[in-house]
Amino acid sequence: MAEAKAILRYVRMAPRKVRVMADMIRGQQVPKALAMLKYTPRAAAQVVEKVLRSAVANAEQKEMGDSEGMWISEAYVNGGPILKRFRSRSMGRANSIHKRTSHITIIVTAPEAAAARK
Repeated sequence: MAEAKAILRYVRMAPRKVRVMADMIRGQQVPKALAMLKYTPRAAAQVVEKVLRSAVANAEQKEMGDSEGMWISEAYVNGGPILKRFRSRSMGRANSIHKRTSHITIIVTAPEAAAARK
């Protein structure tokens, strides 16, 4: 099965916010997914769109065919390292702040592989 992958690591965005976008485009055709991401008013949509365009470019580099027929077989977000910070509070106390990072992975599959799957 012909497939191409793109990974974006250490994105300074919480994984639970990015997973909403990954869940939205998983299993969609590439043009439809790009349109959905373009008109979604979330910061994570721009980052996921960047990774999707990279996966499509990787597929075209491998000569898998036209991007119009490709579909997204896998899209998932894993947590990256957490930057731990502290904010001072009253009476000499401190609260911890976790600045989370994400690793985004998108895999696109060629049209002939999509036809064989159905």
